[in-house]
Amino acid sequence: MTTVEKTSRAGRPRAVPDPAPQLPPREQILLAAAGLFVEQGFGSTSTRAIADAVGIRQASLYYHFAGKDDILAELLDRSVRPSAELARRLEERAGADPAAAAASLYALAVTDTQLLAHAPHNIGSLYLLPEVGDARFDDFRALRHELQAVYGRLGAKAGHLAADAVPESVLGALLIQVVEVVIPLRRLGGAAVEPAVVAAATLRMAGLGPAEIEAASSHAAELA
Repeated sequence: MTTVEKTSRAGRPRAVPDPAPQLPPREQILLAAAGLFVEQGFGSTSTRAIADAVGIRQASLYYHFAGKDDILAELLDRSVRPSAELARRLEERAGADPAAAAASLYALAVTDTQLLAHAPHNIGSLYLLPEVGDARFDDFRALRHELQAVYGRLGAKAGHLAADAVPESVLGALLIQVVEVVIPLRRLGGAAVEPAVVAAATLRMAGLGPAEIEAASSHAAELA
């Protein structure tokens, strides 16, 4: 989660000690809600349960969020917006140069994998909640679709796949799924996923060979 400055909480009634005293109240609510949503589902989690997990009154939670829909929307946004914003910048810098597109795709995959691998409580798994298909989360789905589209365009520019064999839209879906494999792997409690391995896999799927992947890796750090 985004690091924020510590703020005063004087006078704020609490039932239990702060679970994360270095964070301001809004961040504590998001952290507690992420854990509950992942562990027991969105529908089974009440705002009272979230407030209890933080150690505040339910009314205090409503000072920061209108309800748990708003909490989930912010968690989803934080899981994808940094990657989407980076993707826009990388694609713009890459232009039509295949080598630059390959380096950009590599850098994007590394950064996206790191974000998903280190997000508190594996919040990427919230993508699988049935409620995320509701209209109230349209903004998240649109942002993730934009990120997926950039994956597809960068992969098409960088690789050697025939457009009629793998359409750009399909390629984007495949590439983002390679990156998001970190979500179920993390949920299963396996070994940590190496971002460089995931990034190399995206380039291989786009049709690049070992030498091209090595070159893209070398140039990716300066782009990101």
